[in-house]
Amino acid sequence: MTIGLSKEATRKVAECLDQHLADLFVLYAKLHNYHWNVVGRKFFVLHAQLEEFYDSAAEEIDEVAERILMIGHRPSASLAAYLKKATLREEDSSPAKSDDLVRQLVADYTTLIMGLRKGIEAAQEIGDEASADLMVGYIAGYEKTVWMLNAYLDR
Repeated sequence: MTIGLSKEATRKVAECLDQHLADLFVLYAKLHNYHWNVVGRKFFVLHAQLEEFYDSAAEEIDEVAERILMIGHRPSASLAAYLKKATLREEDSSPAKSDDLVRQLVADYTTLIMGLRKGIEAAQEIGDEASADLMVGYIAGYEKTVWMLNAYLDR
C-alpha cells in the first residue's frame, strides 16, 4: 500500500497521469519548435510567451512523474514511449506563422484539458484527492491559457 491507496487501486490514475506526461513531453518539444521557428510581425510577443509556456511545461513534467511514483507506479521515461502513448502530435521544424501555431496550441491545450478530466474522475473514484487536486490545478491553468490564446486570435 502506498500513501493509503493500493497499487491496484491507483493503476487507472497512474495510466491517466502517464498519458498526460506523454502529451506534456510532446507539447514541450512543440513549444520549443514554435519558439525557434515563429515568424512574422508577432515574432517578439510569441517568442517570449512560448518560452514561458515551455518553462511551465517542464515544471509540470517533473510534478506529474513524481506523482506517478508517489502512487506506486513508474512513469514512462523515453521519447519512444512518449511518442507511442501521446495523443498530441509533433510538428516538423519549419517556419511557424503566428496565428497557425496559436490555433494549434488552443487545440493541444484543449486536448490536455479533456484528458485530465478523465484522470480527475478516476482519482475521485478511489479517493485520491491529491492526484485530483493536481489535475484540477493544471486544468485551471490550461483553461486560462486557452482563453488568452483565443483572445490573441480575436475569437
